[in-house]
Amino acid sequence: MSSILDKGVTAEAALRTSDAAAPAVRRRDGGARAVRFLLRRPGLVLSILVIAAVVLASFWPGLLTSRDPLTGVPAQSFRAPGGAHWFGTDELGRDLYARVVHGAALSMKATLIAVAVAFAAGGLLGLLAGFAGRWIDDVLMRFVDVLLSIPALFLSLALVTALGYGTVKVAVAVGVAGVATFARVMRSEVLRVRQAVYVEAARSCGTRWYGVLGRHVLPNATGPVLVLATLDFGTSVLAVSSLSFLGYGAAPPAPEWGTLISDGRNYLANAWWMTALPGLTIAATVLATNRIARALDGEWAGRR
Repeated sequence: MSSILDKGVTAEAALRTSDAAAPAVRRRDGGARAVRFLLRRPGLVLSILVIAAVVLASFWPGLLTSRDPLTGVPAQSFRAPGGAHWFGTDELGRDLYARVVHGAALSMKATLIAVAVAFAAGGLLGLLAGFAGRWIDDVLMRFVDVLLSIPALFLSLALVTALGYGTVKVAVAVGVAGVATFARVMRSEVLRVRQAVYVEAARSCGTRWYGVLGRHVLPNATGPVLVLATLDFGTSVLAVSSLSFLGYGAAPPAPEWGTLISDGRNYLANAWWMTALPGLTIAATVLATNRIARALDGEWAGRR
C-alpha cells in the first residue's frame, strides 16, 4: 500500500515539475521557430537590418559617423566615394555619408508624423463609420470617396501650400492624404468583426456598446490596419522625400533626404553620387519596409 502511495506522490511531483517547466519549453520552442522562420527568409533578415540601421541613424547618428554634416572642407569638394568618404563629398566639401545619416532623423520624423496622422484620423473615421452604420456611414464614406478621388501627391501639395513650408507641415500634409486608405481598411475590418459570433454573444448578454467596441471590435480589427501602417511607412518616405525635393521641406542646409537629391541634380555630370546614393538609401528603406509589411500581412492572414 505504501509503495502505491509513494508512486502516486512521485507521479504528482513529476506532473508539477513538468507544469513548472512547460513555460520554459514553450519559450525555447517559440525561439527556435522564430530562428527557423528567419533563416528561411534571408530577404526579411536583410530588411530588418536595413530598418535597424535607419533607426540607429535617426536616434543615435553619432554611432554611425563622427563627422559634422554641416561643416565642409572646400578643398575636398566633389570627392568620389572612397575610404575617406564612403558616399563622397558635395560641392562644399561636406561628407555626404554624414549628411545622409543625420538626414535620417528629419526624414523619419516627418514619416512617423505622417503615418500617425493617417492612422489616427483614418482609423477613427473607419471605426465610426463601420460601427455606427446608417447615415453616419454614408456621410463619412462620401467624404472618404472625395479624398480618394484626388491624387495623393496633388492633395499633399495643396495642403502644404496652404499650411506653409517645414518638415512638420509636410508630414501633416502627407498624413492627411493617406487618411482615406486607413478609413476604408478600418471600416471593412469593423464590418467583418461586428458580424462575428462572439460579438453577437456579447450583445445578447447585455454588454454595453462601448464594452463591445473596446473589448471585441477594436482589438480584432486593428491588425490589418497596423500592417497597412507598416506598408504606408514606405509610401510616406517617398511622399515626404518628394515634397522635400520640390523645396517644401526643411530649409537648407538641413540634410533631408529629398533635399540632398535636389541639391545633387545640378551636378549629375561630374558628381553622380550626390544624387544616386541618397536615392539608393531611400529605395532601400522603402523596399525593406514593404518586405516587412508583407511578412506581417502573411502572419496575420495565417492567424485569421
